[in-house]
Amino acid sequence: MARWTIKGFRTLGMAGAAAVLATGAVTAHAEGRSPEYAAARAAGQVGEQQDGYLGVVGSQPASVTAMVRDLNNKRRQVYTEGAATSKSTVQEYATASACRLLAETRAGEKYQAPDGSWQTRGPAMPQRPAGCK
Repeated sequence: MARWTIKGFRTLGMAGAAAVLATGAVTAHAEGRSPEYAAARAAGQVGEQQDGYLGVVGSQPASVTAMVRDLNNKRRQVYTEGAATSKSTVQEYATASACRLLAETRAGEKYQAPDGSWQTRGPAMPQRPAGCK
């Protein structure tokens, strides 16, 4: 049986890896359908964090903060379900998702570096949590 690992986390079977990848695709697809989310992401108002959740970059209108809170609640629900399926913790599952979500950011988009600072993605891979492959 193929195994999938994230350094520093428990080893997940192929079902766990598939669940992580499927979850990210569903999450990204659902978020991508929201014009408000797309606009906030393009404007640098929101970005991917190291923990698998979205963050608000700087001081933003209440509508942006509420949107991020709503999307993070949806992500948390997906992560909770995925963690149960993959026999991992919610934190492990969210961090595994962060590895992929950060890698999928595009040039010009914001992301949170491991030191907590907000960075703008250039052509290179963004800094990701220790253990990402």
